[in-house]
Amino acid sequence: MPGTPAPPAPATPSARFFAAALAAGTLLVAVAVLLLELGQGPVAKIVLLAVAAALAAIHWRFPGGGAEVATQNDSHDPLTGLANRRAFHAAGQTMIDGGLRMRKVALLLLDIDRFRAVTGSFGHEAGDALLLHVARTLRGEAPSDAIAARFEGDSFGLLLPLQGDGRARIERLAERLAIRLNQPVRLGAHEHTPRAAIAIAQIGGPGATIDQLVRHADLALIAAKQRGDGRPLWFDPTMESAMAERNAIIADLRSALAQDAITPRFDPQIDLGTGRLTGFEVTGAWKHPALGMLDTDRFMPVAESCGLAGDVSLSLMRQAMTSARDWDPSLTLSFPLVVSQFQDAWLAQKIIKRLTECGFPAHRLEIEITEDALFANLALAQSIVVSLKNQGIALALDDFGSGYSSLAHLRALPFDRVRIDPDFIGGMKGDTERTAIVHAIVQLGDNLNLPIAAKGLRDSETLARLREIGCAHAQGPFYGAPLDGAQVRQLLAEKRLLIGAAAPAGMITSPRLAG
Repeated sequence: MPGTPAPPAPATPSARFFAAALAAGTLLVAVAVLLLELGQGPVAKIVLLAVAAALAAIHWRFPGGGAEVATQNDSHDPLTGLANRRAFHAAGQTMIDGGLRMRKVALLLLDIDRFRAVTGSFGHEAGDALLLHVARTLRGEAPSDAIAARFEGDSFGLLLPLQGDGRARIERLAERLAIRLNQPVRLGAHEHTPRAAIAIAQIGGPGATIDQLVRHADLALIAAKQRGDGRPLWFDPTMESAMAERNAIIADLRSALAQDAITPRFDPQIDLGTGRLTGFEVTGAWKHPALGMLDTDRFMPVAESCGLAGDVSLSLMRQAMTSARDWDPSLTLSFPLVVSQFQDAWLAQKIIKRLTECGFPAHRLEIEITEDALFANLALAQSIVVSLKNQGIALALDDFGSGYSSLAHLRALPFDRVRIDPDFIGGMKGDTERTAIVHAIVQLGDNLNLPIAAKGLRDSETLARLREIGCAHAQGPFYGAPLDGAQVRQLLAEKRLLIGAAAPAGMITSPRLAG
């Protein structure tokens, strides 16, 4: 079978002999001590002398025996049997140095999405079973000239030489791994469908080092996780600048939260039947001191990776709810939450606390949940949603169609609305297949009595088609860019949707919102 010798290599004869002799010598020393206790001094001395002579002879005959045992234990991961990080680095540099003149060396780096959710939901034994499954998969797919390793946690690496069509070869290998690791696996009494983030990098030439190769693969892995589609991703030099941006965001994120420097942006939501403004989806914007204006798509994935996504969302909620207290009671606020927030068992209590502090009515709040969040921990997501629904908070399934869409997911939780992924809406113009998919989703919503909303509306032709097929609501660039707090107040005053406010003089913020 192709693949790396992933299990610990069997001990050599010398190592086995050395271990057995050491055990026997220890036993004889114990016998000598017992003889001394019984007053058999001369006999004990003979036994000790024999042991010393035997051990000296063994050391002379097999000088590396004990070292081999220690080396074996020091070079392999005890759980999976794959090489550990230290052994991987040493073997990798040797491979790079040995291939300078004729080939490059590639590294495939992978880790398991939401591995902590598995251990948190099913226990550490299930986590170990998943790690063993990944190791077996690597072992089964890896070519014979590859070196496989487990670094730590759920991080694995596969190093192999590249020559000829080597790039295509490793791409095919990565695709096979992605497919196999996306299959359901039995973890004790539970079944789980894992998904791996996979990155690939290559290196070669004078001065190349294994550390450079691992760094490039790490950068590609971060980008692969942010992309979130499970497809292998090659390292690109532009990822270096992306990492510099990421580091700058991490360095300043906490102080930005403390100063309310991340402020809400309001994306209008329109009833397609009447043209009436019904509410806003709330995202964020941050004027970073060095990077300039950042939207949510740029800083929120970084906030999620460093555990601050929940703090960002709750800060935006507080600011937006405070601003909306004197809006017309018909207007709602919708908040898209990230996957990691639905791993927080206290999420519902935190949201309810914000509602109470801001004096914002629960029935005017909608929480958006993606299918990824459902997959991460359905039981916990259900518990959170039940707590929110009991307070009168609405629930929307966000970005429907982007990943794991099925009727079962629509029935898993008591959704009030479904929002179609913007990639489908943005691509409807001139694309009959996407239009047919959107039409089918709208019909499904009608059958389930679920209003369907379109995200990412860009043009009047798509708007007309959405109205024709019966889509209930829409939002997107067609109605203008998301508004800041001052722009929202101007718009609402013009539309007489501020409590106790008269319409001011001045330009309407967006002509398409003038109705």
